[in-house]
Formats: sequence, C-alpha cells, structure tokens
Amino acid sequence: MLHITRRTFITGLAGAAATLAATGYAFGFEPRYRLRIQDYQLTPKGWTPGLKLKLAIIADLHASEPLMPMERVEEIVDTTNALGADAILLLGDYIASHRGVTLKATVPDVAKALARLKAPLGVHGVLGNHDWWDDDRAQRRLSGPTITHTAFRNAGLPLLENEAIQLKKDGKPFWLAGLGDQIAFPFRHPKMGVHDMRKTLAAITDDAPAILMAHEPDIFAHIPDRFALTLSGHTHGGQVRIFGYSPMVPSRYGNRYAYGHVIENDRHLIVSGGLGCSKLPLRFGVPPEIVVVNVGDESTS
Repeated sequence: MLHITRRTFITGLAGAAATLAATGYAFGFEPRYRLRIQDYQLTPKGWTPGLKLKLAIIADLHASEPLMPMERVEEIVDTTNALGADAILLLGDYIASHRGVTLKATVPDVAKALARLKAPLGVHGVLGNHDWWDDDRAQRRLSGPTITHTAFRNAGLPLLENEAIQLKKDGKPFWLAGLGDQIAFPFRHPKMGVHDMRKTLAAITDDAPAILMAHEPDIFAHIPDRFALTLSGHTHGGQVRIFGYSPMVPSRYGNRYAYGHVIENDRHLIVSGGLGCSKLPLRFGVPPEIVVVNVGDESTS
C-alpha cells in the first residue's frame, strides 16, 4: 500500500501547480503579450571608421490568430517605427501555418501593415522558408514568384533575393545584401534552395563594408569574410530556452547558431529570437523580440 506523507503530498501539489503555471505561461502569455527590444552593439573588423548604423530587425512574425493577430502586427510596426532606426530589415516567415491557428492572416494584409514601417535608409527584406513552403504553386513549379513576392511588391516593400544594394549614411557607403532561402523546397528536393552566394557576392562591386540578410543562420558556417555582419532569424531561439540552452533548434548545428550574437573568426552573426511561433504555439524563456543592432558604435569594439 502506497503511503503518502503530508510533505510528499504538498511537494507533489506544488510541483503540479508550477508545471501548470509554466504551461499556461508558455502557451498563453509569453508568445502573446510579451515584447522586448533586444539590443546589440558591435564594430566588425574592417568597418568604416565613423560609420554608425542603427538597424531594427523584424523576424518570423508568423502572423495569424490567436498568438499573432493583425492588431499585434500593427503594435510591432508602431514600436519599430518609434525606435528611430536608420534602416528596418525584415528577415522572413511572415505568415503562420503551425498547429493551433484559429484564423490565418493573409499575406496582403501583413504586407499592408509592414508597409507602414518607415526609416531614412528604407525598409528591406528577404523571404523565409515558410514564405515558400506555404505557396503550393511555387512548390509545384520549384520557382517563384511566391504569393509573398507579389504582395510585397504591391505594397512597395523591396525584397532582396541574391542581390545587394549600396546605401549611404552620412556620406559613407555600405552594402546590404539578401540571400535567397536555403530550404525553399523541402518536400520534393530537401537540399534545394533558392540561395546563390556567388550571385549575391557579384552584386557587390566595391570594397565598402557589407551586411548580409539570410533567413536561416546555418549559412554562417560558410559565409565569406566579405560580409562584416550576417543577420538571421528562423530558429526562434528554439522557442524554449532555459539557462541559455535550447533543447530543440531547427539547425544542423544545434545550439551553435540558436540565438544571439555569435563571433567566429572575426565574423559576426546575430540571430533574432523572432516574434511568432512555428510548429508549436508556445514560447518559454525566449520572448518575442524586435532586435536593434548598433554597428560602428565607438564605445564598443
């Protein structure tokens, strides 16, 4: 006969209550109501002296109800505009398709909301894997344009796909490049993407510093030194992150590129924890975030 002491009962009850509270927080509160501004400051090797950039980054919105309704997207847009960034960068995965979606947002509605973003050096974006995966016609063709390509073009939002443009801040030039998605066609060709690093590099025609937007961070293991900084999303920080460790990360490198500021061989990578959810509608220890990157701040090195 099992004998349960008063202490055992209270301990078990407390454990069950804590588990229930953590579950409710992960499913109901953190992904829906928290929003933080995550700041980074860095000066990459070879960066132009005196060139200071403030970049605001929106990644992995995964818009759809109940966790990322359009009102939440509008709030994120307003908050981002208030940051006073020189440029706003969009890193892909704009619509949600995970389990638990009660009302799917439309790509044109999300594009219309993002078109309200304003910055002196513009708003620039790339597509993510879900922007390809959720388009049946693009999957059958094994090529674009996707629904998101069209919606963003109609909304006046430029997308960079294996392209680069030169921008200037205070008369000092730099390049902003966007790499095509690396896992665009997983169902028929798991290793086939639309990324083309050679074409992207060929678009950079002088020695001004270059920043790369690449939705998935795994490419960083093979990024050439030409890029001073790589900006990625995709992982959501694992969506569950405890004491700096993510148990599950959609990356062949595990926690190596799961989240945050990574420096390897003087090359810099920043991985946003993103804003929405994928696969499972929960977050724990990695709240939705808008990332702000200050590049060339003389107080850092």
